[in-house]
Amino acid sequence: MISYDAIVIGSGITGGWAAKELTERGLQTLMIERGRNVEHRKDYVTEHKPAWQFPLRNARLAVGTQGAQEYPIQARTGQFHESVKHFFIKDHRNPYVEDTPFTWIQGDQVGGKSLIWGRQVYRWSDLDFEANLRDGHGVDWPIRYADVAPWYSYVERFIGVSGEKLGLPQLPDGEFQPPMEMNGGEKFVKAGLERAFPDRRLTIGRVAILTQALNGRLPCHYCQASTLPAARATGRLTILPNSLVHSLIYDAATNRVTGVRVVDTNTKQTREYSGRLVFLCASTLATARVLLNSKSARFPNGLANSSGVLGRYLMDHHFRVGASGVIEGLLDHYYQGNRPNGIYVPRFRNLGDDASRRSDYVRGFGYQGGASRQGWARGGGEPGFGVELKRKLHDPGRWTMGLTGFGECLPRADNYVELADQTDEFGIPQLRVHCTWSDNELAMRKDMAASAAEMLEAAGCKEVRTYDANRAGALGAEPGLAIHEMGTARMGRDPRTSVLNAHNQAHDVPNLFVTDGACMASSSCVNPSITYMALTARACDYAVAELKRGNL
Repeated sequence: MISYDAIVIGSGITGGWAAKELTERGLQTLMIERGRNVEHRKDYVTEHKPAWQFPLRNARLAVGTQGAQEYPIQARTGQFHESVKHFFIKDHRNPYVEDTPFTWIQGDQVGGKSLIWGRQVYRWSDLDFEANLRDGHGVDWPIRYADVAPWYSYVERFIGVSGEKLGLPQLPDGEFQPPMEMNGGEKFVKAGLERAFPDRRLTIGRVAILTQALNGRLPCHYCQASTLPAARATGRLTILPNSLVHSLIYDAATNRVTGVRVVDTNTKQTREYSGRLVFLCASTLATARVLLNSKSARFPNGLANSSGVLGRYLMDHHFRVGASGVIEGLLDHYYQGNRPNGIYVPRFRNLGDDASRRSDYVRGFGYQGGASRQGWARGGGEPGFGVELKRKLHDPGRWTMGLTGFGECLPRADNYVELADQTDEFGIPQLRVHCTWSDNELAMRKDMAASAAEMLEAAGCKEVRTYDANRAGALGAEPGLAIHEMGTARMGRDPRTSVLNAHNQAHDVPNLFVTDGACMASSSCVNPSITYMALTARACDYAVAELKRGNL
């Protein structure tokens, strides 16, 4: 059995950060990834390929359409396009059981879902870290904003985040590069919205994409890779692709994880690797699956599960609800280039004061969206033909503006995953997922649609229409679709009600750390990725110190 100082399971956002931090602190580190190897730049084969060079013009590939035959789950997301489909998993490679619709979007390569990540990054605030304690849902977070704030800064300085400082307590400012510019339509809506609602703001998205050069990375193409190149540069990183973790090896005599069992996805041969420290960063559901399948006499229901809550309190953001409208005029305004970003309206409900309090639901939501002008494709739905229609479509159409809400999901024990009776092609039990929206989310959605319409109308938009894609028990806005799944191995103060402590360390097994979305005790309403990254860097700092003290 080959031995390492540390083993990192998963190579996505959190796995990359764990590898960087552990190797830079001197640890020989093995990174295990179920998918294929991908080399930065060399294997981004469609990166600068223009749409007309794709057979379907880089179409959005919907379920059941040409090009999506092997991706019946992955094709549910609007991000599944012809140019990036090779970064999504072919669904037969990791099947799962949905009791009710739950969309599990997965990467299948070194880099994981970070290669299809939208890169929106927003700090959590104490409004989020104190939410469970305040309203009694879930368990209290064992940390507060002050514990994570320096690690947010640490991550932001390294990856580069562009954005505008707002001075809002519910959305703390970070260490930003200059913000990207809003277009004419967005500026129009911003002015009208903030005039009508002085307590609300519309800003450009905060995004992990460079607007200035940083550490040898250039801003011009709005693309980047940072953590894995840094880890490789230490000479202490070994990456093992095409390797699916079956389970963790637990030694009851020492109460430590001693290694991992791995299945080679090409040969189906099983191997074992040992390590003094294990960071589980496989993504929320994959991490839960590994822990649930790591059974022993002490932990018959899954490793580090003396609390019995492993697999429970699954969450995701609920979205695909909001409004859109037409902006009249501004026909002398246009835009060019590819700005990989939109606008953001920070949370303005249930902020702790009477003015923002709602009686019909707890927690809150924010909006993402943007303005654009219609292109030539609008001709398919407009009257006319021949030269006159062609001439008309030569110019851009009118402006439209859309707002899509992203709402917080409460932590509930009846949203959970468990091992199914069915197995995958490697003999590993599949996951069975039970997850639905509660009455709280459904009540919030009504306000998300109504408030979006109210703001667009107040800003001067016409033909405003609301929408809500959610359909009970059906596809449309089902859990998982936001790709922000969280929970199943939550942090907490009490080992009897949580899996992890304040440092993402398993209460039951001291050398086991979980720093991906599985660790989350609540979901906030903002994109969670930078919180995962900050928690990972913080946990690595703690784990290495404990290792050097001989406590692990």
